[in-house]
This record gives sequence, C-alpha cells and structure tokens, in this order.
Amino acid sequence: MSRLLWGFMLASGLLWFGGSAYAAGSGTTVPDFSLPSIAMNLGGGAGKPADLVNVLRIVLLLTVLTLAPAILVMMTSFTRVVIVLSFLRQSLGAQQMPPNQVIVGLSLFLSMFIMAPTWTKIQTEALNPYLEERMDQKTAFAKAEVPLREFMFGQTREKDLELFLSMSKIAKPKTRDEVPTYVLIPSFIVSELNTAFQMGFMLYLPFLVIDMVVSSILMAMGMMMLPPMTISLPFKLLLFVLVDGWGLVVGSIVKSFG
Repeated sequence: MSRLLWGFMLASGLLWFGGSAYAAGSGTTVPDFSLPSIAMNLGGGAGKPADLVNVLRIVLLLTVLTLAPAILVMMTSFTRVVIVLSFLRQSLGAQQMPPNQVIVGLSLFLSMFIMAPTWTKIQTEALNPYLEERMDQKTAFAKAEVPLREFMFGQTREKDLELFLSMSKIAKPKTRDEVPTYVLIPSFIVSELNTAFQMGFMLYLPFLVIDMVVSSILMAMGMMMLPPMTISLPFKLLLFVLVDGWGLVVGSIVKSFG
C-alpha cells in the first residue's frame, strides 16, 4: 500500500510538472498551485520546563503513531480472525486463494465489526468529552482504557493471566482493576493464539477426512503417481460451498467473542 501511495504521488507530480512545462511552451496560462507548508520549531525553550514538556508530548505522540499497527493487531480481535482464516485457506489446500489481501481485508473489517461496541464506549466516554474540552488528557486516557481492558479480560484465560502474573513477580491482585495493563496485554495475546489454533484444528478435521478417503481410493486403484490433492481439492470446494462454509466460519468467529 505504501509503494502504491508513493507511486501515485510520484506519477501525479510528473503529470503536473509535465503539464506545466507543456503549457508554458505553448503559451497557455498555468494556474498557480502550491502545497501548504508545515513548520515545527522545537528550539528556543531551553530554559522553560513547560516547553520541554510539550516537546516530550509531541515525541510521545509520534511514538504512539508508529505503534498503531501493533496496537491494532495485538489488542483487538484481529489476531484470532486472521489466523483462523489462514488456517481455513491451508486446510482447503487452495494455495493462494483467497489471496493475502483478501484475508487481511476481511479480517480487518470483521475486527471493526466485532470491536464496534468497544469503540462506541471509548468514543462516548473518553473521545467526545476530550474533544469538547470537558475532560483533560490524562482522564480521557484512563476512561478509554476501561472498555478495552474489559474486552481483553473477557477473552483472556485465567491460566494465561496467572502465568504472566507469576512471571511479573508482583503481588497477586485481588480485583481486575489491580491487574497492570502490561500484564493483561500479553496474556490476552497468548489466549487469542490458543483459541485461534483450536478453531483451526476443528477446521482441518473434515478436510483431512476427504484427503484420507481420496488417498485410499487412489492407492486401491494403483494410481500412486497422481497427487491426491489434485482430486480432493474439487471435493473440498464442493463441500465447503454446499454447507455455506463462509457463513459458518465467519459466524463462528464472531460468536466466539460473545
């Protein structure tokens, strides 16, 4: 996507400057066009602690923006969805069908659908009051953290949470509010991986049976040089379409977060 964006910008610039040169040579009036300038001045505040705090806030904000993809992948339902869909493609044996772009795109929109109630709570309780200047930044961050922690707690296994609590060597918390977020996040990720692999195993079973049946028939017929995948793939696709496989898989993924 980044290469496509840079290619589009470069092509647009070449077309613009090429058109400008052609218009200048032919005597046509070229409309004035200029991009808005953006300036950031971080100097001049060496003796003012308030200016240093503002600079640190800007640096922290830029750091958070660079971590946005990791936050999207690791703190939402995206991990489970993309792993289950990848297992589905491998169990079908359809190579690159559907392609990676479709798998990631479907996982992204399914994650938006699953996380919609959580995002709504964050927007209502934290984002809107902060934008309306009815809440300071620290309070808004604390309010936004609550719905996200509730979602992660709902999908985290107690076994994984106890594992990371024991490794963190902190006092055993009595309530969920006392569990640090840096302990909750890896516990949630490990739980998501376990759940996704369990669902992937269940997806493999019916297609594995088809592969075994086809392989046994080919061996009985003496056709050992013919790859079983060539014969079993159409039967897998037929079975998947007849049982409305996409609806069942997507519905199971969404219901697993209920």
